[in-house]
Amino acid sequence: MRAIGRRGWAADLLSFQGRDGHWTTAGSTPWELYVPKYVATNWIAIVLADLGVPASDPRIRKTARLIISRWSGPKGDLSGRSGEICVTGNAVRTLIRFGYLDHPAVRRSIDWIVRTQKKDGGWHCFPSRVGTLDGWEGLAALAEISEAQRTEAVTRSIERGAEFYLERNLWREGPVPYEPWKRIHYPNHYYYDMLVGLRILTRLGYGRDPRLRPALDWLRKKRSRDGTWALDAAHPDLDPKGAGYSFRRTVFPMMLEPLHAPSQWATVEALSVLARAERGSRQS
Repeated sequence: MRAIGRRGWAADLLSFQGRDGHWTTAGSTPWELYVPKYVATNWIAIVLADLGVPASDPRIRKTARLIISRWSGPKGDLSGRSGEICVTGNAVRTLIRFGYLDHPAVRRSIDWIVRTQKKDGGWHCFPSRVGTLDGWEGLAALAEISEAQRTEAVTRSIERGAEFYLERNLWREGPVPYEPWKRIHYPNHYYYDMLVGLRILTRLGYGRDPRLRPALDWLRKKRSRDGTWALDAAHPDLDPKGAGYSFRRTVFPMMLEPLHAPSQWATVEALSVLARAERGSRQS
C-alpha cells in the first residue's frame, strides 16, 4: 500500500499533475476539470481513487479540494453545476475513496443521490421518470459507505438500487441487447458494462443472488486459457444502434493497458468478483 502513488500507474498519472492539483487545463470554472475528455482532472481523479491512492497524499488533497470547490453549487452539494448523476455520483465515489466522507459537501451530495433516485430504484443522467443501467454512479457512490456509517435512507436506497439491477440480470434493458455492455473496459469513466455491475453488486453482498448467474457465466466465459482476462475496448465504446448520443468536441481515450492482451486490471477485478460471489460476502 505504501508504494501506491510512488510507482506504477498512479505514480505515472501523478507525475503530470500541475502544482494547483489540475491535469491538462486550469482555471476557475467547473468545466476545466471535465474537458478535454478523458484526460482532464475529473477523469484522472476517478482513476487515482480506483487505484487506492491514500488521502494522506498531499497531491490528492489538492485535487479533492479542487473538485469540491468547482463542483459545489448554491445548496452546498456537488450537484449544483450539472445536476447529473454521472458527474455527482463519480465525484462522491471519488471523494469518499479519498477519505472525504464526512465533508459537508459530500454528505449533502449523498442526500441528493438518495433524493433523486427514481421510483423504479434506478437513476438516470438525463431527465426521465425511469432509471437506466447506465446510471450506475449513484449506487456505486453509496456502495463506498461502510455499513456502519449508512443511514437508514442510504441503506434503503442501496436495497432499491440493487434490486433495479438484479431484476434486469445486469444487462436486460430494452428489446435489443446493447453490445458495449458485454465488453470489458477500463477506465470506465461514466460508462457501464457488466463487470461494473458485478463489481458493485458483489461488493454489496449480493454475490449469491441467483439473478447474477447469467452475468457471472458471461464473466467466466471471458476468461482466457492462461487464466487472465483482457480489455475488449476503450471508451468511448459507442454502438450506433443504441448509444443515442455523440460528441461535439474531440475526445482523447485514456488507456492504462493495451487491448486484447492479458490485463492486470481486468484480471484482478474478475477474480475479486468471482471470489465474492463464491462467498456471498461483502468485500472491497
